[in-house]
Amino acid sequence: MLVLTRKVGESVVIDGQVVVSVLRLEGDTIKLGIQAPVEVPVHRQEVYEEIQRTNQQALTDARTPRPSLPQLEIRR
Repeated sequence: MLVLTRKVGESVVIDGQVVVSVLRLEGDTIKLGIQAPVEVPVHRQEVYEEIQRTNQQALTDARTPRPSLPQLEIRR
């Protein structure tokens, strides 16, 4: 893990595409601004982890056999 010290108004650039800026301090909370290309997903960690859990669950559920529907007779 890279640990950096930044002051309000200062930024960090990641891979030449993502800019993380310190916008303000409010007590023990830091407000960050993130500029990233639209194709780069940006999530809070807890949201990212929930997305990963949901995706994993969907993969697990997809392997569960589903009941088949009765075949309908097609009349022409």
